[in-house]
Amino acid sequence: MTGAGISGIRPRNEEQGDVGGTSTTGLLLRAVSEGVRIYDLGRPLTIGMPQSPNHPAFWHALPRRHGDMVRADGGSAANDIITMGTHVGTHIDAFAHVSHDGRLLDGSDAAEAGRGGRFAELGVHTIAPMVRRGVLLDIPAALGTPVGCEPGYEITPADLEAAVERQGTPIGAGDVVLVRSGWGRFFGSGDRSVYIGNDSGVPGVGEAGAAWLADRGAHAAGADTIAFECLKPGSGHSVLPAHRVLLVERGVYIIETMALEELAADGVHEFAFVLSPLPIFGATGSPVRPLAVVGA
Repeated sequence: MTGAGISGIRPRNEEQGDVGGTSTTGLLLRAVSEGVRIYDLGRPLTIGMPQSPNHPAFWHALPRRHGDMVRADGGSAANDIITMGTHVGTHIDAFAHVSHDGRLLDGSDAAEAGRGGRFAELGVHTIAPMVRRGVLLDIPAALGTPVGCEPGYEITPADLEAAVERQGTPIGAGDVVLVRSGWGRFFGSGDRSVYIGNDSGVPGVGEAGAAWLADRGAHAAGADTIAFECLKPGSGHSVLPAHRVLLVERGVYIIETMALEELAADGVHEFAFVLSPLPIFGATGSPVRPLAVVGA
């Protein structure tokens, strides 16, 4: 599916009614008018924030400041420049991001597909904006360790099943599934190396857990860590089996570096999930600001 439309949302017309109507659009508008609560699942983009060392760092500057140029009427303006990798901060991985044995999801030759510096077929511009059912699987709560999983802990299918059972939130085809490990609490710790976790390891879903999510038809899977992976102590990003399963073998998008602590603290496990990537033609990923929307 390309980014031309939003799955499940139809253009409004006269037959669909107004805010007080009983059509899908009318019910949606009525819910909004009655009040919703929005959880921001994206991280602030700041210079020096934790990130994978494999990607260009975020940088922000003001090339023009107020007073550098003043118009005849006294008006002035400031503007910005940013540079960053597309897999820095909260971001989504396109299917072009990872290959295995030289092949992408559609079986194409990865090197050939990226010739010219763009992935025309599986780039991030092909990801449609998402308005879908979202489910938070709070793994530490299911394991009885609510603060968070241990460093390097592999989240297994049994753990995912336990969270579903505890919360009463079965996964359906097309859902976006967000997996909380509790590691997100270290994002703003002041020592970026703690969140990156190269020495300690980082908890996360392993190969079997990724297959479990794909088997249930997840449209996308997200996590509160830099990589949607279980990273063992000292291994860094040496192998990425969950990425292989989801992006190369099963066609499930990955969202990383998410802020999930507020959702978990409020016990919100089911919500409307909203996300729209930047339509950067041929890119392997995009910064995003995902939202979880619930009734007020």
